[in-house]
Amino acid sequence: MNSYPHSRTVDQADDFFGENVSDPYRWLEDDVRDSAEVAAWVTAQNVLSSTYLSSLDFRQDIEGHLRRLWNYEKFSLPVKRGNRYFYSRNDGLQNQFVLYVQDGDDVPRKLIDPNEWSDDGATALAFYKASPDGRLLAYMVQDGGSDWHTIKIIDVDTGEVHSDTIEWVKFSGVSWAKDGSGFYYSRYPKPDPGAEFQSLNLNQAVYFHRLGDEAENDRLVYARPHQPSHGFSAEVSSDGSALVITVWMGTDDRYEVVLIDLGRESAPPVQLVTGFNHNYSYIGSTDGRHFFFTDENAPKGRVVSVSDYLNGGKHSWFDVIAEQVGVLAGVSIVGGRIFANYMEDVKSVVRVYSIAGEDDGVVDLPGVGTATGFAGQPEDQETFFSFESFNQPPSLYRYDISKDNYEVFKESAAPFDPADYIVRQVFYPSKDGTCIPMFIAHHKNLEWSSGAPTLLYGYGGFNISLTPGFSVTRLAWMEMGGVLAIANIRGGGEYGKDWHNAGRLLNKRNSFDDFIAAGEYLIAQGITTNRQLAIQGGSNGGLLVGAVVNQRPELFAAALPAVGVMDMLRFNQFTAGRFWVDDYGDPANEADFQNLRAYSPYHNIRSGADYPAILVTTADTDDRVVPGHSFKYAAALQAADIGDAPHLIRIETRAGHGAGKPTDKIIEEYADMWAFLCAHTGLDPYNR
Repeated sequence: MNSYPHSRTVDQADDFFGENVSDPYRWLEDDVRDSAEVAAWVTAQNVLSSTYLSSLDFRQDIEGHLRRLWNYEKFSLPVKRGNRYFYSRNDGLQNQFVLYVQDGDDVPRKLIDPNEWSDDGATALAFYKASPDGRLLAYMVQDGGSDWHTIKIIDVDTGEVHSDTIEWVKFSGVSWAKDGSGFYYSRYPKPDPGAEFQSLNLNQAVYFHRLGDEAENDRLVYARPHQPSHGFSAEVSSDGSALVITVWMGTDDRYEVVLIDLGRESAPPVQLVTGFNHNYSYIGSTDGRHFFFTDENAPKGRVVSVSDYLNGGKHSWFDVIAEQVGVLAGVSIVGGRIFANYMEDVKSVVRVYSIAGEDDGVVDLPGVGTATGFAGQPEDQETFFSFESFNQPPSLYRYDISKDNYEVFKESAAPFDPADYIVRQVFYPSKDGTCIPMFIAHHKNLEWSSGAPTLLYGYGGFNISLTPGFSVTRLAWMEMGGVLAIANIRGGGEYGKDWHNAGRLLNKRNSFDDFIAAGEYLIAQGITTNRQLAIQGGSNGGLLVGAVVNQRPELFAAALPAVGVMDMLRFNQFTAGRFWVDDYGDPANEADFQNLRAYSPYHNIRSGADYPAILVTTADTDDRVVPGHSFKYAAALQAADIGDAPHLIRIETRAGHGAGKPTDKIIEEYADMWAFLCAHTGLDPYNR
């Protein structure tokens, strides 16, 4: 492709430790809502990409195919409060899930329908939490995909929405007081006009909102004005005795913990965990003890408890469940038992223990895949969990704790047969010899004789694990004749803290080596060829895709970097970017700068090399990874001498980093991406 919209350059260079680093597209960092020039650039790029994508073979057929596959009933895990169950349902193609409430065994009734909130379906129900008796529900509204949320309250009996409104809430939950008089939450100060979607997020604080009060009168509960970079998550302990405040600085799971005695008026905060050295995450409280997950002296996680918390200090900690072979991915206390959800070679194994930590058996899961849930209160006698895999949509189960068995609660009737798909796990060596797991899935009747178009997906960061999970879009790719490969590269959490540390900071390039080695393995095994291999990743995964394409452009036929962190020298200048120094390092530190400069996708595009076809995707209202990252990267790609394959950017409107995106927009986006991959990997999905 030889004709791209003009992207003007500016004479901008920044001095980093004596090196002048050019940034010719700095102007593309401006917010599209405030800059007519950036808005015009976005329009021109979208006209080009839309014209190209709509002309591709199969584009309309793929969209119709996706809509047919998507059109089945879906549910979220239920949450019990009092005698009520709350869960979300989508009848098939609704843009947003609808929240339902069910009183005991009565017929469920609709409580909140976000599809009524906006014409374009881009206003979402981001979060909800019912009061302890299930009479009231606090919920968060998310508009246009922004991370900013607004808290509202609804009466569950009448459906009346109260006048209480709390704005400028971000990275926060809601935790009700035991008496239902109000709730705790965290919010930031109101940003300056025009800075809402780009300015750094600083000075978060914990507040208590009493029902009926104006938000400006909410009581300040906890803050650290001398530490504006600290953030807070507040949770009322399950026994109601304390407010547990988890203090964080970034995305790495290293926390301080503060407890406030709720049984004494104006009780001072007690520092339970000091120093951001380890993960201490609250689980629940029972028998006068508070239980926590920690990775201190246990890289794969263990469970500890504390009783005499008013004195604080390590002397009051007791071991409950020691570190196991698998990674402890989730823990809950329900019905007097501890449910410990482990990852063993990236697959779920749920072990049950007594409150004293004695082994009490294993939950017999429906198969090999991913189990989530097992939430509830210590006194509950039932809990719910979900189970899914690459070829199996989530099914929901009700677990009877007294009987130690479970039954189906809700099951989706998806329009395909899971038996038609093969899922297997392989292990391959990376550049340094490290053994990396990878899942490979495809239709059982796939023809392998000359390799098959293959989509390789990765993430590799922030301790996030890619476990077997169901996706309609991936199923469509496999139905069309493609192979799906998910590489569990270092930087994720698949094998605990050590696996995460091996792919972050100065070790970050291990994750790139692991991903490249995955592609080489797929080719060496005859599964695919470099003319048929596509790669995909979002956010940190977008960085991954951009970095490996720069390193090995000849290895791939096509690339889909989504909402990526592409400028590694300025990522910490916007919104939540400052949190990511935990994984990436700080550009203001010389050693970190040298490392970041060496792999930053925007700064390392190799003119003179033939690059694969690239479709960059982002959204104009993404205030997590601001779209300027993708804008600058796409402009640099289009200006470079990197071959004739198309290098396009698709910019969604009124969509953020991904959460809350309406079904219509998701289907349209994936129809574009899969058509793009078909065109550049040789996949003929309908044998024409």
